[in-house]
Amino acid sequence: MSEAETRHRIALTVNGIERRAEVPARRLLSDCLRHDLGLTGTHVGCEHGVCGACTVLVGGVAMRSCLLLAVSVDGEQVTTVEGLAGPDGALSPVQQGFADCHGLQCGFCTPGFLTTITAGLAENPDPTPEQARELISGNLCRCTGYQNIVAAVLRAAELGKQAELGKQAELGKQAKA
Repeated sequence: MSEAETRHRIALTVNGIERRAEVPARRLLSDCLRHDLGLTGTHVGCEHGVCGACTVLVGGVAMRSCLLLAVSVDGEQVTTVEGLAGPDGALSPVQQGFADCHGLQCGFCTPGFLTTITAGLAENPDPTPEQARELISGNLCRCTGYQNIVAAVLRAAELGKQAELGKQAELGKQAKA
């Protein structure tokens, strides 16, 4: 970067916390998250948007952060893998599904899978095995045959349904009290 390069002030809400950075116009969101904001959970694999390791949620939509300019998401809500766990540190259903079904492998691609699956289950909370395969088809893992990751998607869906039933039961108790 030349010293004459113009820098732009941006404000993002990342994992529920407002963050600010001053970045050159050509700064990728993945680089902004990792280098400017210190959130190194987002991994950069291919830098061409092919592998999905850099996937984050922008406004709840899964997007490749290596293909987005940081200035283009000024004012947006961004969720990285660091923001998937609950406020108390409890694993999200997707994270727990990966732990339960040994979907982690070496872990490099895992943040992208976790964010992709989180967005996918928000759209379709009860996928079939075929739909689970389709959901993860845009992410590459060089360690596995994907069977454990597909199982993790289905387990996460099951955990999500259980959590939703628990919330409804709690609301029912509160309504009766």
